[in-house]
Amino acid sequence: MLRNVLRLYNSLPVGCCPLITSQTQTRRLLECRRTYSSATSERKKFYQDVSISQGEGGVFEINLDRRKLKTPGGKLFTVPNEALATAVATEWDVQRDTLKFYAMHMTTLCNTALDNPTQRNKDQMIEASLKYLETDTICYRVEEPPGLVQLQKNEWDPVMDWIEKRYNVVIGSSSNIMGPTIPEETKDTFRQHLASYNFWALTGLEYVITQLKSVILSFGLIDQHLTVEKAVQLSRLEEEFQIHHWGNVEWAHEYDLQELRSRTAAGTLFVHLSSESATMKRKLLQDLEFPLPRKPTIKTPLLSKHSHH
Repeated sequence: MLRNVLRLYNSLPVGCCPLITSQTQTRRLLECRRTYSSATSERKKFYQDVSISQGEGGVFEINLDRRKLKTPGGKLFTVPNEALATAVATEWDVQRDTLKFYAMHMTTLCNTALDNPTQRNKDQMIEASLKYLETDTICYRVEEPPGLVQLQKNEWDPVMDWIEKRYNVVIGSSSNIMGPTIPEETKDTFRQHLASYNFWALTGLEYVITQLKSVILSFGLIDQHLTVEKAVQLSRLEEEFQIHHWGNVEWAHEYDLQELRSRTAAGTLFVHLSSESATMKRKLLQDLEFPLPRKPTIKTPLLSKHSHH
């Protein structure tokens, strides 16, 4: 139950690399696990100040004291814009005596985009995301108990109606174990929509989809039709129904819920910071109370070690 953001590296979805053999894919996944295994642990903090600076080509770098941050694959850690750099630098700045890599979701997503551990291109990422449409959480309905049947109808139907109207598609739902048959026209429409995102944004969007197990809820979240809390609640509808009736281990349930919200929120922010306008990026960071650097073109500490919020 103690899942963490590194499932993107350690539990990549089956079939996420459709153009390579299963043997090659297995080998790459094992290599990825070895490369990123250290990131699942904690490490004593080795720096005091965090800063960002603008490098060649307009990209932004993260500096820990005088060291430039690098990815688990050994690449220089660079991000395409100031707002994303600020979000990552903030993650590093708020760490205390111990670095909790498993909670640094924005950093992990950037590492994924930079290292691309399974060497996928945009088309492969799009197809991997679309596979979730065939098993989408809100497409599968139960036939009993009546209370859950009605709850799914009340909570999921409005989202289904929204996405079908928003994208002019037909999806439908089913109580059959095989699920509904998704029309090819619907897949093509979503494929074209996904293709409009850049590689970085797709990395974040695929991550959100894997968290919610739902393309529909993820689109609703990225389009700001749903809040993070609502999207997570809808993705856990049956589980919450069972907990309401049978009870739960309180601390485990709350931990799992907060972790899922945290990962989903980070993935959503990552998509927007990777694809929206500069004005929108700054507004998103201000709304989240991320500190904004004064002069990103000059190597300046983001925050002093005594100014944690």
